[in-house]
Amino acid sequence: MRHTVQVTLTLDDVRAAALRLTGQAHRTPVLTSRTLDERAGAEVFLKCENFQRIGAFKFRGAYNALSQLSPEQLARGVCAYSSGNHAQAVALAASLLGTKATILMPIDAPESKVEAVRGYGADIRRFDRYTEDRAALAADLAEQHGFTIVPPYDHPAVIAGQGTAALEFVDETGRLDAMLVPMGGGGLMAGSAIATTSLFPDTAMIGVEPAAGDDHQRSFAAGERVDIGVPQTIADGLAAPTPGELTFEINRRLVGEVATVTDDEIRDAMRFLFDRMKIVVEPSGAVGVAALLAGKVRLPGRRIGVLLSGGNIATERFCLLLG
Repeated sequence: MRHTVQVTLTLDDVRAAALRLTGQAHRTPVLTSRTLDERAGAEVFLKCENFQRIGAFKFRGAYNALSQLSPEQLARGVCAYSSGNHAQAVALAASLLGTKATILMPIDAPESKVEAVRGYGADIRRFDRYTEDRAALAADLAEQHGFTIVPPYDHPAVIAGQGTAALEFVDETGRLDAMLVPMGGGGLMAGSAIATTSLFPDTAMIGVEPAAGDDHQRSFAAGERVDIGVPQTIADGLAAPTPGELTFEINRRLVGEVATVTDDEIRDAMRFLFDRMKIVVEPSGAVGVAALLAGKVRLPGRRIGVLLSGGNIATERFCLLLG
C-alpha cells in the first residue's frame, strides 16, 4: 500500500478532492503583514486554515475520505482517533454525510476540543496516549462494530484532501520560493508537497515541528521512520511519536528540510499573530511563523508561504500560554 500511494497519488487526486469539497469546505483567506515581512526579511503570505470549518485544515481530508465511502460503510459508521482537530473533522463530516462517528480521544486532550466533538454528535472513547496504542484500540472497535477507520493522516484520500489547502494557496499567490508547513503525522505536508511541487517544482517545501517532537527531522536524517515516543509539547496537534508510513514515503522525496521550534518560540509566534494581525492560532498552527520569527528559517528577499493549520484553542488555555 505504501508504494502504491507513492506512485499513484498525484495532483489529479488533489484536484478531485477539491471538487468534492466544493460547497463544503471554506476557501480560507491569505493574509499578509508588513511587520512580519520586516521581521523575516522576506515577503510572507499566511494561509489561514484557522478559519476553516471546525477551525482547522483537518476537515478537508476527513470529508474527502468519508465522501468516498459506500452506502454500506456509511450505514455501519466510522471510527477515528485524534487529540482534537481530526476528531472534530470526522465528527462533522460524518454528520454531514448521515453516518455515525466513534472517536478515540486521549484523556489529556484539550477539553474544548472534546466538547466540540461531542457537539457534532460523535461518541467519544477516552484513552491514555502514553500507555495505550490508539491504532490498536481503533482496530478493536472496527472489528466489533464494523466501523470504517478514518486515520488522521496515513490514508490516500486524507492526504489528497489536505493538499487542497496548498492548491488554493498557490492559486491565489502564484509561485512561491518556499512553503512552510507544520508536520505532525505528515499528512498536511504530503498533500501540500504533491500539490505545490507538481505545479511549481522549484518551490522549496520546508516542514516545521516542535523541538521536543522532532521525529521527522530525525527520520529524515536516519533515512527511515524513527519513533521518539509521545513528546511533551504545547503543540498537541504535532505530538506524533513517528511519521506516518505513507506520508514519510511522500515527504522524504518532496520535502527539502525540517526546522524545529521550541515551545517558547511557538508562544512568541502566537502572541505576534494575535497582537499584530488580530488572529487566534493554536500552538500547532503557529510553528511556521515561529520558525521565521526565531530565525530558524532564513530566506531573505524570497516569497514565502506559511500554512497556519488551525486555531482551536480555548480562551483559558490561550491566556495561560501567553500570560
